[in-house]
Amino acid sequence: MYEVELKVRTDHEPVRERLAELDADPQGLVEQVDTYYDHPIRDFAETDEALRIRRETYEDEESARVTYKGPLVEEASKTREEWETGVDDGETMADILDELGFAPAATVEKIRERFECDGYTVTLDTVAGLGEYVEVETESEAIDPAREGAIELLHELGLDPDEQVRTSYLGLLLDADA
Repeated sequence: MYEVELKVRTDHEPVRERLAELDADPQGLVEQVDTYYDHPIRDFAETDEALRIRRETYEDEESARVTYKGPLVEEASKTREEWETGVDDGETMADILDELGFAPAATVEKIRERFECDGYTVTLDTVAGLGEYVEVETESEAIDPAREGAIELLHELGLDPDEQVRTSYLGLLLDADA
């Protein structure tokens, strides 16, 4: 399964208004704290991979998930293979990774306002240290039609797909710190 995603830096208010016009289904507001890890013998920056623990707060409920993201598989979008699973205790998972030699590399904090629209998740992200972004994403076995649908939805939202940002929030934060 692939996560097909297009991301654009933009102000949220005009997009929020357009989502209302498109009758997008609001999914609520979530706070996420993502801790990314360095592999003990492989350079994820070189291989374009990522391993993270995501701690999420949604409607006063807390949860944690572990995600591995493979390298980008095409240049036209931010598409990659992704494996994710829930864990009962994010702190215990962090301890396990530490014992295995994985070291925390960076943390990305964001507030996400999610909408469902035409089979896609549209997320209005406010990322600490970076600003406002909009992501349009879906999971699919077929990359091309999923990407084309995301491009069409970006147009409907009044956004230019040619302005997409293919760098992860982690990469953007690390570049800002360099």
